[in-house]
Amino acid sequence: MPRPVDIWLAAGVRTPFAKVDGALHAFDAIELSVPVARHMVGLLDGGKPDFAVWGAVVPSLQWSNIGREVLMDAGIDATVPAFSTIMACSTSMIGAIEAAGMIDGDTYNLALVGGVDSLSRVQIGLGQRLSDWLRKFQQARSLGQKIDQAMHIQLQDIRLYIPAIANRTTGLSMGEHTEITAKDWQIGRAEQDEIALASHTNAVAAWERGFFDDLVIPIGDVTRDGIPRKDTSLEKLGRLSPTFDRTSGKGTLTAGNSSPLTDGAAAIWVASSKGLARLPAQTPRVKLVDWEIASLNFRTEGLLMAPAYAIPRLLARHDLRYGDIALWEIHEAFAAQVAFHLKALQSADFLRDKAKVPHDFGAFPKERLNPNGGSTALGHPFGATGARIISQSVKELAAMPAGSRAIVSICADGGQGSVLLLEAA
Repeated sequence: MPRPVDIWLAAGVRTPFAKVDGALHAFDAIELSVPVARHMVGLLDGGKPDFAVWGAVVPSLQWSNIGREVLMDAGIDATVPAFSTIMACSTSMIGAIEAAGMIDGDTYNLALVGGVDSLSRVQIGLGQRLSDWLRKFQQARSLGQKIDQAMHIQLQDIRLYIPAIANRTTGLSMGEHTEITAKDWQIGRAEQDEIALASHTNAVAAWERGFFDDLVIPIGDVTRDGIPRKDTSLEKLGRLSPTFDRTSGKGTLTAGNSSPLTDGAAAIWVASSKGLARLPAQTPRVKLVDWEIASLNFRTEGLLMAPAYAIPRLLARHDLRYGDIALWEIHEAFAAQVAFHLKALQSADFLRDKAKVPHDFGAFPKERLNPNGGSTALGHPFGATGARIISQSVKELAAMPAGSRAIVSICADGGQGSVLLLEAA
Protein backbone atom coordinates (compact mmCIF):
# COMPACT_ATOMS: atom_id res chain seq x y z
CA MET A 1 0.00 0.00 0.00
CA PRO A 2 1.91 3.10 -1.18
CA ARG A 3 2.13 6.12 1.09
CA PRO A 4 3.61 9.59 0.59
CA VAL A 5 5.75 9.24 3.74
CA ASP A 6 7.11 6.43 5.86
CA ILE A 7 5.00 5.83 8.96
CA TRP A 8 6.63 4.88 12.25
CA LEU A 9 5.25 3.55 15.49
CA ALA A 10 7.17 4.45 18.65
CA ALA A 11 6.65 2.78 21.99
CA GLY A 12 4.66 4.65 24.61
CA VAL A 13 3.73 4.04 28.21
CA ARG A 14 0.76 2.69 30.09
CA THR A 15 -0.54 2.44 33.59
CA PRO A 16 -0.21 -0.84 35.41
CA PHE A 17 -3.25 -3.00 34.67
CA ALA A 18 -5.48 -4.18 37.52
CA LYS A 19 -8.53 -6.40 37.78
CA VAL A 20 -11.92 -4.73 38.02
CA ASP A 21 -12.67 -3.41 41.52
CA GLY A 22 -9.00 -3.84 42.38
CA ALA A 23 -6.06 -1.51 42.85
CA LEU A 24 -7.28 1.07 40.29
CA HIS A 25 -10.95 1.05 41.23
CA ALA A 26 -10.93 4.70 42.36
CA PHE A 27 -9.89 6.08 38.94
CA ASP A 28 -12.34 6.76 36.14
CA ALA A 29 -11.33 6.59 32.48
CA ILE A 30 -10.09 10.18 32.29
CA GLU A 31 -8.21 9.93 35.57
CA LEU A 32 -6.45 6.80 34.31
CA SER A 33 -5.57 8.50 31.02
CA VAL A 34 -4.24 11.83 32.29
CA PRO A 35 -0.92 10.61 33.77
CA VAL A 36 -0.23 8.58 30.63
CA ALA A 37 -0.88 11.51 28.27
CA ARG A 38 1.01 13.91 30.53
CA HIS A 39 4.05 11.58 30.68
CA MET A 40 4.05 11.10 26.91
CA VAL A 41 3.92 14.82 26.11
CA GLY A 42 6.47 15.53 28.82
CA LEU A 43 8.98 13.55 26.76
CA LEU A 44 8.79 16.20 24.03
CA ASP A 45 10.84 18.69 26.06
CA GLY A 46 8.35 21.52 25.81
CA GLY A 47 6.96 20.47 22.46
CA LYS A 48 3.56 19.07 21.61
CA PRO A 49 2.02 16.48 19.29
CA ASP A 50 0.31 17.67 16.14
CA PHE A 51 -2.92 15.91 17.11
CA ALA A 52 -4.23 13.21 19.43
CA VAL A 53 -6.54 10.21 19.11
CA TRP A 54 -7.97 8.52 22.20
CA GLY A 55 -10.57 5.84 22.71
CA ALA A 56 -12.71 4.16 25.34
CA VAL A 57 -15.20 1.35 24.87
CA VAL A 58 -17.32 1.61 28.01
CA PRO A 59 -19.75 4.53 27.49
CA SER A 60 -20.15 7.49 29.83
CA LEU A 61 -22.68 10.32 29.90
CA GLN A 62 -20.05 12.62 31.42
CA TRP A 63 -18.19 13.20 28.13
CA SER A 64 -18.54 12.63 24.42
CA ASN A 65 -14.99 13.32 23.18
CA ILE A 66 -12.75 11.69 25.76
CA GLY A 67 -9.68 12.53 23.68
CA ARG A 68 -10.20 16.24 24.14
CA GLU A 69 -11.08 15.89 27.83
CA VAL A 70 -7.92 13.90 28.54
CA LEU A 71 -5.71 16.57 26.95
CA MET A 72 -7.48 19.35 28.82
CA ASP A 73 -7.18 17.66 32.21
CA ALA A 74 -3.55 16.76 31.50
CA GLY A 75 -2.71 20.42 30.91
CA ILE A 76 -1.56 19.80 27.34
CA ASP A 77 -1.54 22.75 24.95
CA ALA A 78 -5.18 23.53 24.14
CA THR A 79 -4.30 24.13 20.47
CA VAL A 80 -3.64 20.39 19.95
CA PRO A 81 -6.68 18.91 18.16
CA ALA A 82 -8.01 15.69 19.65
CA PHE A 83 -10.72 13.27 18.64
CA SER A 84 -12.05 9.98 19.95
CA THR A 85 -12.46 6.62 18.30
CA ILE A 86 -13.91 3.23 19.09
CA MET A 87 -13.78 -0.30 17.67
CA ALA A 88 -14.30 -2.51 20.71
CA CYS A 89 -11.04 -4.27 21.67
CA SER A 90 -9.27 -2.89 18.58
CA THR A 91 -9.97 0.70 19.64
CA SER A 92 -6.47 2.09 20.14
CA MET A 93 -5.08 0.03 17.25
CA ILE A 94 -7.70 1.57 14.99
CA GLY A 95 -6.67 4.92 16.46
CA ALA A 96 -3.11 4.22 15.32
CA ILE A 97 -4.31 3.30 11.83
CA GLU A 98 -6.40 6.47 11.66
CA ALA A 99 -3.45 8.56 12.80
CA ALA A 100 -1.19 6.88 10.24
CA GLY A 101 -3.59 7.94 7.51
CA MET A 102 -3.40 11.55 8.68
CA ILE A 103 0.40 11.79 8.97
CA ASP A 104 1.52 13.68 5.86
CA GLY A 105 5.14 14.65 6.56
CA ASP A 106 4.17 18.32 6.40
CA THR A 107 1.45 19.65 8.71
CA TYR A 108 0.98 16.43 10.65
CA ASN A 109 4.08 14.54 11.75
CA LEU A 110 3.47 13.31 15.29
CA ALA A 111 0.30 11.87 16.81
CA LEU A 112 -0.40 10.84 20.38
CA VAL A 113 -2.66 7.78 20.29
CA GLY A 114 -4.11 6.00 23.28
CA GLY A 115 -7.02 4.29 24.91
CA VAL A 116 -8.49 3.44 28.26
CA ASP A 117 -11.25 1.69 30.11
CA SER A 118 -12.26 1.60 33.73
CA LEU A 119 -14.48 -1.41 34.31
CA SER A 120 -14.65 -0.40 37.97
CA ARG A 121 -16.32 2.92 37.17
CA VAL A 122 -19.12 1.91 34.80
CA GLN A 123 -21.92 4.47 34.72
CA ILE A 124 -25.43 3.10 35.13
CA GLY A 125 -28.12 4.91 33.14
CA LEU A 126 -31.88 5.03 32.95
CA GLY A 127 -33.74 2.81 30.53
CA GLN A 128 -34.82 4.58 27.34
CA ARG A 129 -38.55 4.70 28.18
CA LEU A 130 -37.83 6.05 31.64
CA SER A 131 -35.45 8.61 30.14
CA ASP A 132 -38.12 9.68 27.64
CA TRP A 133 -40.71 10.01 30.41
CA LEU A 134 -38.41 11.95 32.71
CA ARG A 135 -37.50 14.41 29.97
CA LYS A 136 -41.16 15.06 29.20
CA PHE A 137 -41.97 15.37 32.88
CA GLN A 138 -39.29 18.02 33.30
CA GLN A 139 -40.60 19.88 30.24
CA ALA A 140 -44.10 20.12 31.74
CA ARG A 141 -44.71 23.77 32.68
CA SER A 142 -47.64 23.49 35.05
CA LEU A 143 -48.56 21.28 37.98
CA GLY A 144 -51.46 19.89 35.99
CA GLN A 145 -49.21 18.95 33.09
CA LYS A 146 -46.79 17.26 35.48
CA ILE A 147 -49.63 15.28 37.12
CA ASP A 148 -50.90 14.28 33.68
CA GLN A 149 -47.42 13.19 32.62
CA ALA A 150 -46.97 11.27 35.88
CA MET A 151 -49.99 9.14 34.99
CA HIS A 152 -48.18 7.86 31.88
CA ILE A 153 -45.32 6.11 33.65
CA GLN A 154 -45.68 2.33 33.90
CA LEU A 155 -43.97 -0.03 36.29
CA GLN A 156 -42.24 -1.90 33.46
CA ASP A 157 -40.71 1.39 32.26
CA ILE A 158 -38.78 1.90 35.49
CA ARG A 159 -35.56 0.20 34.52
CA LEU A 160 -31.87 0.94 34.75
CA TYR A 161 -29.43 0.44 31.90
CA ILE A 162 -26.25 -1.34 32.94
CA PRO A 163 -23.65 -1.73 30.15
CA ALA A 164 -22.94 -5.41 29.58
CA ILE A 165 -20.02 -7.30 28.06
CA ALA A 166 -22.31 -8.74 25.44
CA ASN A 167 -22.99 -8.36 21.75
CA ARG A 168 -26.05 -6.22 21.12
CA THR A 169 -27.27 -8.23 18.12
CA THR A 170 -27.05 -11.70 19.65
CA GLY A 171 -27.32 -10.91 23.34
CA LEU A 172 -24.48 -13.34 24.03
CA SER A 173 -21.31 -12.42 25.92
CA MET A 174 -17.89 -12.63 24.33
CA GLY A 175 -17.21 -15.73 26.41
CA GLU A 176 -20.42 -17.43 25.30
CA HIS A 177 -19.59 -16.73 21.67
CA THR A 178 -16.06 -18.04 22.18
CA GLU A 179 -17.39 -21.25 23.75
CA ILE A 180 -19.43 -21.84 20.61
CA THR A 181 -16.46 -21.24 18.32
CA ALA A 182 -14.16 -23.37 20.49
CA LYS A 183 -16.60 -26.27 20.15
CA ASP A 184 -16.87 -25.71 16.38
CA TRP A 185 -13.06 -25.87 16.07
CA GLN A 186 -12.72 -28.68 18.64
CA ILE A 187 -10.45 -26.66 20.92
CA GLY A 188 -9.98 -28.56 24.18
CA ARG A 189 -9.50 -27.38 27.73
CA ALA A 190 -5.88 -28.58 27.98
CA GLU A 191 -4.82 -26.57 24.92
CA GLN A 192 -6.40 -23.43 26.36
CA ASP A 193 -4.78 -23.87 29.76
CA GLU A 194 -1.37 -24.34 28.14
CA ILE A 195 -1.75 -21.02 26.28
CA ALA A 196 -2.85 -19.31 29.49
CA LEU A 197 0.07 -20.74 31.45
CA ALA A 198 2.54 -19.57 28.79
CA SER A 199 0.99 -16.08 28.96
CA HIS A 200 1.50 -15.86 32.73
CA THR A 201 4.97 -17.41 32.59
CA ASN A 202 6.13 -15.01 29.88
CA ALA A 203 4.58 -11.96 31.57
CA VAL A 204 6.19 -12.72 34.93
CA ALA A 205 9.57 -13.34 33.29
CA ALA A 206 9.29 -10.09 31.33
CA TRP A 207 8.58 -8.13 34.50
CA GLU A 208 11.47 -9.79 36.33
CA ARG A 209 14.02 -8.99 33.62
CA GLY A 210 12.89 -5.35 33.43
CA PHE A 211 11.15 -5.47 30.04
CA PHE A 212 8.23 -3.38 31.30
CA ASP A 213 10.28 -0.86 33.30
CA ASP A 214 10.10 1.84 30.62
CA LEU A 215 6.67 0.84 29.33
CA VAL A 216 4.70 1.16 32.58
CA ILE A 217 4.41 4.26 34.77
CA PRO A 218 2.98 4.31 38.30
CA ILE A 219 -0.43 5.73 39.08
CA GLY A 220 -1.07 6.48 42.70
CA ASP A 221 0.58 3.73 44.72
CA VAL A 222 0.22 1.16 41.93
CA THR A 223 3.50 0.45 40.17
CA ARG A 224 3.10 -3.00 38.63
CA ASP A 225 0.52 -5.18 36.89
CA GLY A 226 -1.49 -7.07 39.46
CA ILE A 227 -2.78 -9.89 37.27
CA PRO A 228 0.19 -12.08 36.17
CA ARG A 229 0.46 -15.11 38.44
CA LYS A 230 3.91 -16.47 39.22
CA ASP A 231 2.44 -19.38 41.16
CA THR A 232 -0.01 -20.66 38.56
CA SER A 233 0.34 -24.09 36.95
CA LEU A 234 -1.53 -26.43 34.66
CA GLU A 235 -2.79 -28.25 37.74
CA LYS A 236 -4.20 -25.07 39.28
CA LEU A 237 -5.70 -23.93 35.99
CA GLY A 238 -7.21 -27.37 35.50
CA ARG A 239 -9.12 -27.16 38.79
CA LEU A 240 -11.11 -24.06 37.74
CA SER A 241 -14.75 -24.50 36.76
CA PRO A 242 -16.14 -23.36 33.39
CA THR A 243 -17.36 -19.76 33.44
CA PHE A 244 -19.55 -19.35 30.35
CA ASP A 245 -21.00 -22.83 29.79
CA ARG A 246 -21.87 -24.32 33.15
CA THR A 247 -24.72 -26.58 32.15
CA SER A 248 -23.74 -28.70 29.15
CA GLY A 249 -20.79 -30.41 30.83
CA LYS A 250 -18.68 -29.40 27.84
CA GLY A 251 -17.62 -25.89 28.85
CA THR A 252 -13.89 -25.20 28.53
CA LEU A 253 -13.49 -21.45 29.13
CA THR A 254 -12.60 -20.55 32.71
CA ALA A 255 -11.47 -17.52 34.65
CA GLY A 256 -7.94 -18.85 34.26
CA ASN A 257 -7.83 -19.09 30.46
CA SER A 258 -9.84 -15.92 29.76
CA SER A 259 -8.71 -12.31 30.01
CA PRO A 260 -10.14 -10.64 33.13
CA LEU A 261 -12.18 -7.45 33.26
CA THR A 262 -9.47 -4.84 33.70
CA ASP A 263 -8.78 -1.17 34.43
CA GLY A 264 -5.96 0.69 32.69
CA ALA A 265 -4.80 3.20 30.08
CA ALA A 266 -2.06 3.09 27.42
CA ALA A 267 -0.58 5.25 24.66
CA ILE A 268 1.78 5.09 21.68
CA TRP A 269 3.29 7.48 19.14
CA VAL A 270 2.51 7.48 15.41
CA ALA A 271 4.99 9.57 13.43
CA SER A 272 6.71 10.49 10.21
CA SER A 273 10.50 10.67 10.16
CA LYS A 274 10.19 14.36 11.05
CA GLY A 275 7.96 13.46 13.97
CA LEU A 276 10.40 10.86 15.25
CA ALA A 277 13.07 13.54 15.53
CA ARG A 278 11.00 15.17 18.27
CA LEU A 279 11.08 12.05 20.46
CA PRO A 280 13.93 11.01 22.77
CA ALA A 281 16.55 9.12 20.76
CA GLN A 282 16.23 6.02 22.94
CA THR A 283 12.50 5.59 22.22
CA PRO A 284 12.01 2.21 20.45
CA ARG A 285 10.51 2.66 17.00
CA VAL A 286 9.66 0.48 13.98
CA LYS A 287 8.10 1.02 10.58
CA LEU A 288 4.41 0.46 10.03
CA VAL A 289 4.46 -1.42 6.73
CA ASP A 290 0.79 -2.17 6.22
CA TRP A 291 -2.45 -3.11 7.93
CA GLU A 292 -5.60 -5.12 7.30
CA ILE A 293 -9.07 -4.74 8.79
CA ALA A 294 -11.47 -7.67 8.45
CA SER A 295 -15.18 -7.99 9.16
CA LEU A 296 -17.44 -11.02 8.97
CA ASN A 297 -21.04 -12.09 9.51
CA PHE A 298 -20.95 -13.19 13.13
CA ARG A 299 -24.48 -14.60 12.81
CA THR A 300 -22.91 -17.48 10.90
CA GLU A 301 -19.18 -17.20 11.72
CA GLY A 302 -17.31 -17.03 15.00
CA LEU A 303 -17.63 -13.59 16.59
CA LEU A 304 -13.87 -13.26 17.19
CA MET A 305 -12.61 -14.97 14.01
CA ALA A 306 -11.89 -11.88 11.88
CA PRO A 307 -8.09 -11.78 12.42
CA ALA A 308 -7.84 -15.28 10.94
CA TYR A 309 -9.13 -13.71 7.72
CA ALA A 310 -7.01 -10.57 7.96
CA ILE A 311 -3.63 -12.17 8.69
CA PRO A 312 -3.34 -14.36 5.55
CA ARG A 313 -4.61 -11.55 3.34
CA LEU A 314 -2.00 -9.19 4.74
CA LEU A 315 0.82 -11.72 4.39
CA ALA A 316 -0.19 -12.71 0.87
CA ARG A 317 -0.15 -9.07 -0.21
CA HIS A 318 3.53 -8.92 0.76
CA ASP A 319 4.41 -12.46 -0.39
CA LEU A 320 5.30 -13.53 3.15
CA ARG A 321 4.99 -16.85 4.96
CA TYR A 322 4.48 -17.46 8.67
CA GLY A 323 8.16 -18.22 9.14
CA ASP A 324 9.09 -14.80 7.74
CA ILE A 325 7.55 -13.17 10.81
CA ALA A 326 9.98 -12.96 13.73
CA LEU A 327 7.40 -11.82 16.29
CA TRP A 328 3.73 -12.68 16.62
CA GLU A 329 1.60 -10.64 19.02
CA ILE A 330 -1.94 -12.01 19.08
CA HIS A 331 -4.38 -10.48 21.56
CA GLU A 332 -5.61 -13.08 24.02
CA ALA A 333 -9.22 -12.18 24.69
CA PHE A 334 -9.47 -15.89 25.44
CA ALA A 335 -6.90 -18.63 25.13
CA ALA A 336 -9.46 -20.53 23.06
CA GLN A 337 -9.65 -17.63 20.61
CA VAL A 338 -5.88 -17.75 20.11
CA ALA A 339 -6.10 -21.51 19.60
CA PHE A 340 -8.80 -21.39 16.95
CA HIS A 341 -7.02 -18.54 15.16
CA LEU A 342 -3.89 -20.67 14.93
CA LYS A 343 -5.88 -23.72 13.85
CA ALA A 344 -7.60 -21.70 11.12
CA LEU A 345 -4.31 -20.24 9.91
CA GLN A 346 -2.96 -23.76 9.48
CA SER A 347 -6.06 -25.10 7.72
CA ALA A 348 -5.77 -25.24 3.95
CA ASP A 349 -9.56 -25.52 3.70
CA PHE A 350 -10.12 -22.38 5.78
CA LEU A 351 -7.51 -20.37 3.87
CA ARG A 352 -8.96 -21.41 0.53
CA ASP A 353 -12.71 -21.41 1.23
CA LYS A 354 -13.11 -18.79 3.95
CA ALA A 355 -10.21 -16.34 3.83
CA LYS A 356 -10.02 -16.74 0.04
CA VAL A 357 -6.23 -16.90 0.19
CA PRO A 358 -5.23 -20.29 -1.27
CA HIS A 359 -1.58 -20.04 -0.19
CA ASP A 360 0.77 -22.35 1.63
CA PHE A 361 2.14 -20.19 4.41
CA GLY A 362 4.15 -22.97 6.02
CA ALA A 363 4.21 -24.02 9.66
CA PHE A 364 3.24 -21.49 12.31
CA PRO A 365 6.17 -20.70 14.68
CA LYS A 366 4.36 -20.93 18.03
CA GLU A 367 7.59 -20.26 19.91
CA ARG A 368 7.48 -16.67 18.58
CA LEU A 369 4.02 -15.98 20.00
CA ASN A 370 3.50 -13.36 22.75
CA PRO A 371 7.01 -13.70 24.25
CA ASN A 372 6.32 -11.10 26.96
CA GLY A 373 2.85 -12.26 27.90
CA GLY A 374 -0.56 -11.50 26.50
CA SER A 375 -3.94 -10.24 27.64
CA THR A 376 -4.80 -13.40 29.57
CA ALA A 377 -1.99 -12.61 32.01
CA LEU A 378 -1.52 -8.85 31.64
CA GLY A 379 -5.19 -7.89 31.52
CA HIS A 380 -7.49 -6.34 28.96
CA PRO A 381 -8.84 -2.79 29.45
CA PHE A 382 -10.70 -2.78 26.15
CA GLY A 383 -9.71 0.65 24.86
CA ALA A 384 -6.11 0.35 26.06
CA THR A 385 -5.18 -3.07 24.71
CA GLY A 386 -4.26 -1.87 21.21
CA ALA A 387 -1.74 0.66 22.51
CA ARG A 388 -0.42 -1.84 25.07
CA ILE A 389 0.18 -4.59 22.56
CA ILE A 390 1.68 -2.24 19.94
CA SER A 391 4.15 -0.67 22.39
CA GLN A 392 5.13 -4.12 23.61
CA SER A 393 5.63 -5.29 20.02
CA VAL A 394 7.58 -2.19 19.02
CA LYS A 395 10.03 -2.58 21.89
CA GLU A 396 10.58 -6.29 21.22
CA LEU A 397 10.91 -5.88 17.45
CA ALA A 398 13.15 -2.80 17.62
CA ALA A 399 15.78 -4.88 19.41
CA MET A 400 15.89 -7.40 16.55
CA PRO A 401 18.03 -7.15 13.39
CA ALA A 402 16.95 -4.68 10.71
CA GLY A 403 14.37 -6.20 8.42
CA SER A 404 12.80 -8.37 11.11
CA ARG A 405 9.00 -8.32 10.94
CA ALA A 406 6.12 -8.57 13.37
CA ILE A 407 2.41 -9.25 13.07
CA VAL A 408 0.17 -7.64 15.68
CA SER A 409 -3.41 -8.90 15.75
CA ILE A 410 -6.51 -7.94 17.73
CA CYS A 411 -10.01 -9.40 17.51
CA ALA A 412 -13.00 -7.20 18.31
CA ASP A 413 -16.66 -7.53 19.17
CA GLY A 414 -18.97 -7.24 16.21
CA GLY A 415 -17.09 -9.82 14.13
CA GLN A 416 -14.21 -7.48 13.34
CA GLY A 417 -10.46 -7.49 13.71
CA SER A 418 -7.36 -5.47 12.87
CA VAL A 419 -3.83 -6.56 12.06
CA LEU A 420 -0.57 -4.64 11.60
CA LEU A 421 2.62 -5.61 9.76
CA LEU A 422 5.68 -3.98 11.34
CA GLU A 423 9.35 -3.98 10.38
CA ALA A 424 12.53 -3.19 12.29
CA ALA A 425 14.66 -0.55 10.60
